[in-house]
Amino acid sequence: MTTERIAKFLARSGVASRRACEQLVASGRVTLNGVPVTVPATFVDPERDVVAVDGISAHPPTDHVYLALNKPRGFVTTVRDTHHRPTVLDLIPDTGRRIYPVGRLDMDSEGLLILTDDGELAFGLTHPSRQTPKTYLVRLQRRATSADLDRLAHGIRLDDGPTLPAGARFADGSGRLVEIQMREGRKRQVRRMFGSLGNRVVRLVRTKLGCVELGLLAEGSYRQLTPGEIEGLKRLLQQSPAERR
Repeated sequence: MTTERIAKFLARSGVASRRACEQLVASGRVTLNGVPVTVPATFVDPERDVVAVDGISAHPPTDHVYLALNKPRGFVTTVRDTHHRPTVLDLIPDTGRRIYPVGRLDMDSEGLLILTDDGELAFGLTHPSRQTPKTYLVRLQRRATSADLDRLAHGIRLDDGPTLPAGARFADGSGRLVEIQMREGRKRQVRRMFGSLGNRVVRLVRTKLGCVELGLLAEGSYRQLTPGEIEGLKRLLQQSPAERR
């Protein structure tokens, strides 16, 4: 008999990310064989037990949905928004699944966003310990210097602690367009990093996450990930942070 934690089971069922599923359990919205459960560490037998959220049974799908979206400005990266702003899910037709974004891009940022109902993959790609590499193209208000890029490479001290080293290079001859690769994703981190260098980000586009690239995907459009991309993301989660550099 193979058992697993109830939050992991719910994440595999596409209910939400594993963190969000742990919160659902702790809030008392989940039942196991009809009995309320509030301990996220509770183990279940997927073959025998009946797990439900708000009275609706959860069942892991035999397959998952994996999408790449080119997020435009003006959309929030959430399933629903209490302020009634447009969300990234407004750009995706109903798949019949509970898909949700992997990580976040703030409302003013653009570019690659992965959406899925695979809670385990989403959890792995966004957990800070995984240090999933992400690449951004940054348009700056004024010219950056080689010294600025060197400071990024050694880490920047922000109000919530020093950043990990980030590789950066000039993307053209203007000095105002910089490509930066990072292995963490704090709130508005890229903007804050350049702000600490006395510069302002005018435009921020994520161009790559792990092995998945934005490429020529049109703004506001989406596509399915290829089998190779899905396998590459899963393989990424099996690597140590050092192996990903």
